[in-house]
Amino acid sequence: MLPPGQRAIRGFPRFGTHLHHPPPAVPAEPTLDVRGAVSEPLTLSLRELRTLPRREVVADLHCVAGWSATGLRWEGVPFAAFHREVLAPRAAGTVTHAKFVGSDGHWSVALLEDVLGDDVLLAEHLDGRPLDGDHGAPLRLVSPGQYGFINTKHLCRIELLTAEPATCVGSASIKAHVGLRLFGYKRFVRARVWEQERHRFLPPRLVRELSRLLIPGIRRLSDHR
Repeated sequence: MLPPGQRAIRGFPRFGTHLHHPPPAVPAEPTLDVRGAVSEPLTLSLRELRTLPRREVVADLHCVAGWSATGLRWEGVPFAAFHREVLAPRAAGTVTHAKFVGSDGHWSVALLEDVLGDDVLLAEHLDGRPLDGDHGAPLRLVSPGQYGFINTKHLCRIELLTAEPATCVGSASIKAHVGLRLFGYKRFVRARVWEQERHRFLPPRLVRELSRLLIPGIRRLSDHR
């Protein structure tokens, strides 16, 4: 059963506001930076990340424009475990939000409690294979309960925040960034799919249509049954 306003598509295509650019190159030694409200900045190699507990999660990914890729098999480190072992011991102050930054320029912000669920991963594998460039290599956030724009690909930095940021438009495209701000996306949205939290003020159906116009290739995908 899909959340309200979603339609299943076949396959799992590359999507986003940056399709006119190739995926970013994967460094020879990928790392993940921890910044923000921390006692001391930290840089971990992905090899160090792999020493933490791992989990496989089968889940759907839901685009804010109304399409869903179903039955995806992800593998990686549960974000809750990463938070417990790495982030929480280094937190400075009361952390309320986390910012996820990708090397393609996209970033997203999530309420901390929304990404501490059992199904939220820092994922390195999809369907038994390492992530490729289309789907976020070498590391990405997977938060099945939130729309795709929260699920930052090519994850290279996590920032801890002690308050809601002034703006939450995490677009990798200047054109889409301007468009999203014009449509009021500067305000924080929890983006929970079952609550249809696509926008703080606009109705879900309108947001679906606006998203299809703003994001290249989305109209074709949304119409693909």
